[in-house]
Amino acid sequence: MTTRRALLIAAVPVLLAAGCGFQLRGAQQFAFRSIQLGFARHSEIGDELRRQLAAAPAVQVVEAAKDAQVVLDVLDDGISRSASATTAAGQVREITVRTRLRFRLRTPSGRELIPETELVLSQPFSYNETDALGKESEEAELVRYMRRDIVAQVMRRLAAVEL
Repeated sequence: MTTRRALLIAAVPVLLAAGCGFQLRGAQQFAFRSIQLGFARHSEIGDELRRQLAAAPAVQVVEAAKDAQVVLDVLDDGISRSASATTAAGQVREITVRTRLRFRLRTPSGRELIPETELVLSQPFSYNETDALGKESEEAELVRYMRRDIVAQVMRRLAAVEL
């Protein structure tokens, strides 16, 4: 009797989640079979997008635009940081980190599938000179999460494209 009760108790959250329309994101399906990525050689966003696309079923990342069904033109890819709060003595207390990706998607013949789009993520974090080394690693982790978020947004946009 206790096993049956435990099973029923475990099933309640699953049934509630299913009833509200919740569904895990599965593997994304793309309308194209090959894509050429226009990132610079050492772009970390480009590397992450390549990894995500490599995991996608039936999509191949190619080097030449002539071999691709679609071409992702990268117009701007970068990270910036700025002091967003200082003390009266001029010491930095808060830094804002921004990750930016500007791109468009087109066919090799030039038909635009996604017009020029800019994705910008901005995140402030506190800063203290005495904890500079720890804050540096915190910033690196924050930038890594921001890049993954931008790649996820690009993947969703690519999945929505219709040829």
